[in-house]
Amino acid sequence: MDFIEELNEIRSVLDLELEKILLNKEGYQKRIFEAIDYSLLCGGKRLRPVMAIKSYEIFAKDISEIMPYAMAIEMIHTYSLIHDDLPAMDDDDFRRGKPTNHKVFGEAMGILAGDGLLNLAFETMAEQMDKNAKTIEDYKKYIRAFKEISKYAGIYGMIGGQVVDLLGSHSTITEEKLLFMYKTKTAALIQAALVSGAIIGNACDIEIECMREFGLNLGLAYQIRDDILDIEKDTNIKKLTYLTFYDINKARNAVYEYSNKALETLKTLNSRDTNFFINLTKELIEREK
Repeated sequence: MDFIEELNEIRSVLDLELEKILLNKEGYQKRIFEAIDYSLLCGGKRLRPVMAIKSYEIFAKDISEIMPYAMAIEMIHTYSLIHDDLPAMDDDDFRRGKPTNHKVFGEAMGILAGDGLLNLAFETMAEQMDKNAKTIEDYKKYIRAFKEISKYAGIYGMIGGQVVDLLGSHSTITEEKLLFMYKTKTAALIQAALVSGAIIGNACDIEIECMREFGLNLGLAYQIRDDILDIEKDTNIKKLTYLTFYDINKARNAVYEYSNKALETLKTLNSRDTNFFINLTKELIEREK
């Protein structure tokens, strides 16, 4: 199986599991189920949950153990997109070629759909712990993964990055603040996926920190590559990006440097099969959309 086939296969498994979450759910609150499904099941790359599963598979094989955490990470990512699109944030009308959540369900329901997804993510992880932890060691690793995801998604991670994004302007932003925003808003959830996968797969502390460092550098390379691809659109709306500070050649060099750091980090796992992540890194930094 080549890399693209492997990627598509794990995406298909994820999609099937995500479809089950609110399947046949009824009640007075049915409208929020519809709003959640509208955004959660509308496609997307599924990069973060895929990374959680493939990180786990470096160290263990039964992906049913990591699946609830992978789905939770996708729920957190989706909630962040719903809220990012709201008029109080980026005020976007379309996401992945479809009207944004609040355009279909209204702003209030969009807020609640995001809130519901965030809470459902933690319910999903907590239920997995309750059902599957058999030993103290199980509880410890599940709670450790839960804590990592919580922190990367919160005010010290993704939400913190969004705050810097909202408050930033051309007169106040610095390169240091921009990189902080990229580390927290983009790289953080990638790190959450990789680190939680390693923890639940029973990786040792050195291996866990290796996946954390890999995720940081991959996240930075991924975001700067996005800036390059979106240069025309971002220039038109005067968006603050890496290209606010540097020309496109410097940006391309930064993608190369960060991705190389990521790949060098993987080499420390020389006894493990990291081919998927080597191929994924190359795919992400060379992508054209």
